[in-house]
Amino acid sequence: MAGRKPHRRREFGTVRKLASGRWQARYIGPDGQRYTAPETFETRSGAQDWLNLVRADTERNVWRDPDAGAVNFEKYALRWMEERGLALTTVDRYDGLLRLHLLPTFGGKDLDEITPPSVRTWRAERLKATGATTVAKSYRLLKGILQTAVDDDLLRSNPCRIKGAGKEEADERPTATVEQVFDLVGAMGPRWRLMVLLGALASLRPEELAELRRHSVDIDECALRVTHASPELTNGSRVTGDPKTRAGKRTVYLPDFLLPDCAATSSGSPRRDRTASSSSARKAPPSAARPSAASGARRGPRSA
Repeated sequence: MAGRKPHRRREFGTVRKLASGRWQARYIGPDGQRYTAPETFETRSGAQDWLNLVRADTERNVWRDPDAGAVNFEKYALRWMEERGLALTTVDRYDGLLRLHLLPTFGGKDLDEITPPSVRTWRAERLKATGATTVAKSYRLLKGILQTAVDDDLLRSNPCRIKGAGKEEADERPTATVEQVFDLVGAMGPRWRLMVLLGALASLRPEELAELRRHSVDIDECALRVTHASPELTNGSRVTGDPKTRAGKRTVYLPDFLLPDCAATSSGSPRRDRTASSSSARKAPPSAARPSAASGARRGPRSA
């Protein structure tokens, strides 16, 4: 009895010789669409080797539509921002980074045209044009957008691979002396006197200062209740909401020498600038020796 003929494995794809003498490879993808290799090959075996790699990807279920990354970066980035439910302040910051630092280079490219070398070149050029902190923020944003593209199966891998490129290492900012603080108090006048003192001595953020109200002041405890913040956007408008972090809602206990200013402001009559000169710093109690939150924030409520 004659034996059965061995089962012949079905060929995957086709190769053909072009008029130029080079070989072209084509195949039908898992989605039923016909795809052509992005380049031609010198030999038939070279084209067949490429098809074998594609076939291995399909059998391992890791095949990806080669045209999936043909999505404009600018359109994808804007949709990425819309879909993330970002706070208005974050949208404002990201919009500036995109407009000034990312879109001029990548805005006209498709996602799959952004390569590790192009990212390195972009970063090197940005470092020559602007500060390292801004470049780090921009790099993190670019990496985040492209990582989502990887998760969406639009890219095989993230082209942002520079170690430490998203890390910010800003220089420590100088701290004003007590005398400088009181010089500024004197220059600002009665209306802004307390705001300057609170910014320097209570470590309140500018957006927290902007949202303080008379009912925020507890005269009996010489304390402030911080419950809201109004950060300023780049267009000059403000967005009122919760503080930057959950811990931002807090009670800040103040040095005793600020009590007269708090009482005057709470009553609606800003304290006259009788001690707004630099000599006030010399008369201030020891609790004002260092303009930081530590001077009052660690003190608990007064005993009855």
